[in-house]
Amino acid sequence: MSLSPASGIGRFYKHSAKIIRFVRLGCTNRPFYHIVVMERRKNQHQPVIEQVGSYDPLPNTSNERLVALNTERIRYWLGKGAHMSEPAAELLGIAGLLPVHPRTYMTAWRNRRAAAAATAGAATETTEKVATA
Repeated sequence: MSLSPASGIGRFYKHSAKIIRFVRLGCTNRPFYHIVVMERRKNQHQPVIEQVGSYDPLPNTSNERLVALNTERIRYWLGKGAHMSEPAAELLGIAGLLPVHPRTYMTAWRNRRAAAAATAGAATETTEKVATA
């Protein structure tokens, strides 16, 4: 696609706000995401500028969630002033490309607290069973 400077759109497109975000693909109950760079004002089903990664949120048989990132291109677009969506920022923080997102810390804290409550509840149930037996 050739954008001539005389048309006016080339100047705007070059300086328009870009964003790195997820584009949902896959089918019902089986999501799959592409991590893409696109213009901020467009929705996820419109053409993208570049795909910089992919993310499969459902665990595979080895209980792994697969992520593929082109870190060189992500750094390039961040250097050009591209913004980040919240989910993309969380994922890149876990991957070590950005600082860890605060929501990641809160989720981990809630999971640890729930696991501790579950083990404490299981321990009290076993002691009650032993006491009644």
